[in-house]
Amino acid sequence: MKVLLAADGSKYTEKALAFLVNHQSLVNSNAELFVLTVQLQVPGRAASMLGSAEVAAYHREEGDKVLDPIKKFLDKHALKYRCASVVGHPVEEILKAAATEKSNLIVMGTRGHGLIGRTLIGSIAQRVVADCDIPVLLVK
Repeated sequence: MKVLLAADGSKYTEKALAFLVNHQSLVNSNAELFVLTVQLQVPGRAASMLGSAEVAAYHREEGDKVLDPIKKFLDKHALKYRCASVVGHPVEEILKAAATEKSNLIVMGTRGHGLIGRTLIGSIAQRVVADCDIPVLLVK
């Protein structure tokens, strides 16, 4: 099974990781775990003021802040995994990675804002579920 874990570095990502470790049938020795974090693009005006090298360094640092603790956690549990950090719109990048990786399942932590919160601020998880053609497991 190929599992894509969408990670944002929040406590909800930690809960999703704990769920995966506690449900070894999802990430057993035959499974492939791909951890993806998506960094939002730096707004155009700020990017032009900083320069492309500074923006790239910023994105790299932000991606490492999310992925480094995940790598340490997964190494302690002896799980096979690969990680990537990309820049773009989270929903689009998660769906693109799931297709590219030929994932069988997407796992995401969710904040659980409720109906009013989702209406006002939207939900990445909700949009991934709506637009995805493979199962999505939300861990709250």
